[in-house]
Amino acid sequence: MRRAQQRGANVDELQNRTDALATQANTFKSGANRVRKQMWWKDMKMRMCIIVGIILLLVVIIVPSGEFSVTHCDILRLPGGRRSGKGPMADHGVRF
Repeated sequence: MRRAQQRGANVDELQNRTDALATQANTFKSGANRVRKQMWWKDMKMRMCIIVGIILLLVVIIVPSGEFSVTHCDILRLPGGRRSGKGPMADHGVRF
């Protein structure tokens, strides 16, 4: 009889431990999901910063190279290759 009571107590204790472990597992799962989402946003922010940095670097390299410069525009050139000197900034003393 005593063994049956002890066995019942052991089963109850095992059930309590199982319930506690299940609760801890759910808490861990929700915490892990929160951390995963935080790391995803952190990674996305880093990727966006890198992309913006690359775009800025390309702008800094391309714009000064003269690809988009007004001085290379054929509209301001006279026949024979001479420059007219009458660009958009001619009124401000800037000659092309």
